Amino acid sequence: MRNRTRFKRYDGGDPLAPPVDLAEALDAIGEDVMAGYSPERAMREFLRRGGRDQSGLDDLARRVAERRRELTQRHNLDGTLQEVKELLDRAVLEERKQLARDAMMDDGDRALREMQLENLPPSTAAAVSELASYDWQSREAREDYERIKDLLGRELLDQRFAGMKQAMENATDEDRAAVNEMLGDLNELLEKHRLGEDTQDDFDEFMAKHGDFFPENPQNIDELLESLAQRSAAAQRMLNSMSPEQRQELMELSAQAFGSPALMDQLGRLDDNLQALRPDLDWGGSEQMSGEEGLGLGDGTGVFQDLADLDQLAEQLSQSYGGARMDDLDLDRLARQLGDQAAVDARTLQRLEQALRDSGYLQRGSDGQYRLSPKAMRQLGKALLRDVAERMSGRQGNRELQRAGAAGDLSGATRAWEFGDTEPWHVPRTMLNGVLRRAGDPTGPRLSIEDVEVQETEARTQAAVALLVDTSFSMAMDGRWVPMKRTALALHTLIRSRFRGDDLQLIGFGRHAEVMEIEQLTALDAKWDKGTNLHHALLLANRHFRKHPNAQPVLLIVTDGEPTSHLEPDGDVYFAYPPHPLTVAYAVRELDNAGRLGAQTTFFRLGDDPGLGRFIDQMAERVDGRVVAPELDDLGAAVVGSYLGARGRGGPWGGGGYGDWFGGRGFWVGD
Repeated sequence: MRNRTRFKRYDGGDPLAPPVDLAEALDAIGEDVMAGYSPERAMREFLRRGGRDQSGLDDLARRVAERRRELTQRHNLDGTLQEVKELLDRAVLEERKQLARDAMMDDGDRALREMQLENLPPSTAAAVSELASYDWQSREAREDYERIKDLLGRELLDQRFAGMKQAMENATDEDRAAVNEMLGDLNELLEKHRLGEDTQDDFDEFMAKHGDFFPENPQNIDELLESLAQRSAAAQRMLNSMSPEQRQELMELSAQAFGSPALMDQLGRLDDNLQALRPDLDWGGSEQMSGEEGLGLGDGTGVFQDLADLDQLAEQLSQSYGGARMDDLDLDRLARQLGDQAAVDARTLQRLEQALRDSGYLQRGSDGQYRLSPKAMRQLGKALLRDVAERMSGRQGNRELQRAGAAGDLSGATRAWEFGDTEPWHVPRTMLNGVLRRAGDPTGPRLSIEDVEVQETEARTQAAVALLVDTSFSMAMDGRWVPMKRTALALHTLIRSRFRGDDLQLIGFGRHAEVMEIEQLTALDAKWDKGTNLHHALLLANRHFRKHPNAQPVLLIVTDGEPTSHLEPDGDVYFAYPPHPLTVAYAVRELDNAGRLGAQTTFFRLGDDPGLGRFIDQMAERVDGRVVAPELDDLGAAVVGSYLGARGRGGPWGGGGYGDWFGGRGFWVGD
């Protein structure tokens, strides 16, 4: 029987459910990374929160806590003691009735018995012990008293072997002898195991003789030991949770179990063996059980096993220990405690974590830490760009940014044809699409409108774009950190995917400025670093423009403060607040240099500071630039729209563009 195949009910959830949504996960992880989280922590936070239609670890942990609270507030631990007391009271009452009815009994003998019953000690255990040698006159009373000893024996066995209370009901002397023999053989097997002297044959021999006592059918001694030790530890925690009076009563009553102290000796020996073999289990814990529903010893041990399961689940769901992985979750235990759907939710989270690691979105660096891979950055940038496109098209009726550069040089990229497209067809891709479609449907037309792909084009004029983003601490403190990073990533993605001929340089400026790669900027942590060095940032931008003399300079500046630091001639950083006139003069000089290089300049002013507004208005006026004061949610659309507008305005750019997109939105502060 131990070699036969074992099946269990399918519990994998809906087999037709869609796969895990990596796009949603990546968006959420990207947001947290840009807020300063490591990718590993960002992934953990998403698994905690869950998705739109997916429970997270926090929700499962909350349900575990509610289940635990429900168990402790529903039950108390005096169920067996109360049942024994009820049997004792009934036995004494029946005996008194019998004494009153028995006219043949000697009056002195009757009086002695009545006095003995009248003067029983108040302690239930002491009363049971005193009546051990009492000669019962009532058959019903004797049977109730014998039930006490039988109940205690079955409860004590049920504490160590689940289901024994019911299995041993109406047990015969032969049944009890078989239990004692099993306990003796079990203790011998465990003691050999402690010494490392047992073999699989020893275990097989034990199971062949006593296997009926173990319906869970363990396959080796480790499986047997695991189930016995966990229940024994739960029994000990239940005992620890009782009041001193309850423990004393129970210990005294235990000696009456089955009318033989041999059972307690064997159970005590078993507990010692199990505790020695599994000292890692919680043998010393206790609980405050405050409910009204009394628990017997066996049922109470089961509840304490449930509490131990819930504690382990809470730790697993916390994922707060070193090396924590979603694979650590015990799905069988979770299903047992919270139901099958909880296990399905947890399994989905496991698959999601594994998919994120296997998909190439997370990349482990040389330092062992996970980072967003270039693939992840592209996906995240596309999502941000779609959001920008929706905001822009929703306000003006424009189509998505795929149409940018409708006439000009071929970009090398293709896309599906849409109504109104004027770009040339990409014939090889179109024909290939038709062949592939007909492979699945030979009766279909040779060419369908769904097969058509067009070639994307770029405006012939190239641009040298410098996006200057304020990285001073005020940006993070006032909630502008993540929108700034989202904006940079959206613009970076647009240029890299749609305007490959343009050259974008990202420049972050705090106390000093530096050129940053997009991965560096999106992972940048906020630091308490006073200073807004616009002068240094403009120096770097002008250097970028001079490297591309044949490209149109486009200068985009995102800031929430006036310049408070500048570079000295020796390269040192000078800081002063309020802004020193020399700092302002240096920034103005470099802005004038950008104007002389022909840069089309847009300031994106964040915040409502009037002084900042006046300063930026004056700066923009000097170079015939523009000022945009967007809401944070509109920052990305404002920057991208300004860039596209610069590509579509007069001079070498041709006519018209996105310049009017901001027109009815109240964003223009100066032009």
